[in-house]
Amino acid sequence: MVVSKRRQSVTIKHVAADAGVSLQTVSRVVNKAPNVRPEMALRVQESIDRLGYVPSLAAQRMAGAHSYFILALNDRERTIADWRLRQGTDWVDQMLLGGMLTCAEHGYRMIIELVDTHSDQLERELLAAIAAVQPDGIVLTPPHSGNRQIVDLLATQGISFARIGSVRPGGGIKLTMDDERAARIATEHLIELGHRRIGFVAGPADYELSGWRIDGWRAAMERAGLRTDDLLATGDFSHASGRSAAEHLLALKDRVTALVVSNDQMTLGTLLVAEERGLCVPADLSLISFDDTPSMRYANPPVTAIVQPIAAVTARAVQLIIEQRRTGDAPAAPVVVPAELVLRKTTGPAPAPH
Repeated sequence: MVVSKRRQSVTIKHVAADAGVSLQTVSRVVNKAPNVRPEMALRVQESIDRLGYVPSLAAQRMAGAHSYFILALNDRERTIADWRLRQGTDWVDQMLLGGMLTCAEHGYRMIIELVDTHSDQLERELLAAIAAVQPDGIVLTPPHSGNRQIVDLLATQGISFARIGSVRPGGGIKLTMDDERAARIATEHLIELGHRRIGFVAGPADYELSGWRIDGWRAAMERAGLRTDDLLATGDFSHASGRSAAEHLLALKDRVTALVVSNDQMTLGTLLVAEERGLCVPADLSLISFDDTPSMRYANPPVTAIVQPIAAVTARAVQLIIEQRRTGDAPAAPVVVPAELVLRKTTGPAPAPH
């Protein structure tokens, strides 16, 4: 009977010996350090490939005080609620798509942590996560990105961090998806189709972007000389709140003929209300949603939507954190990764007045 020997794991020492270089040189190549000659980097990389070496965190940290982890913080309450209802969390999926792929390009890993903004233990939870992961950087998503307590805590910890969807005062790299412009172009599209009573379903006030979207809608309406007095309703991004907002706006004596809705779950609730009222979309009611999750593309009819570039903005956030770690520099002004309007089957000419 032949007993096979367990293959000895390849370490950084094996790579250094094979390439004829120091351990520190291998570590600098693994960490993509800027102070390595191209021919030396090539020689070390050939040894890595030949030996099948997989860098360990210990080896990566030899080049300096790096953990090579980027921590992404997302809202616990809403994320878990969506998971439990099996409504999907396309925001999280797209965030991880952009973040993880970009991390991998630079030898980093992304970890997601759910934190409740409204918790009395917010500071303790956040410090515990930082202590456990020891991240090189943190990506904050709404509403955390606008939470002054979180922003101030990270600033005092000396951690590089990016804030998606917030331009409030405080530290961190600020990024937006140009929500004000997105709401404006959505509203302008409906105005061009002849609509004059265009309602808006906003998200919750603790999301900074909710206010930006309201501003964009109002700006487009005012520029066209249209009133907005009774045309604003607010939801909390849930399906039920979308139903409630739609019921209110569609029950107005002077009924709206078009709606811009601040996320896809609320839009699905709006579609149900329209169906219950016997309204045909878009003949009787035009509709534009925000986010553009798969449910919008496969709805009947497919929904015209503002496509939020979540993967792209998260990828940019990760890039900027890594650059700041390397150079110490960060953009002073907010970085804009613009959303776009995709036309499908839920917008059409305004119905003729009765």
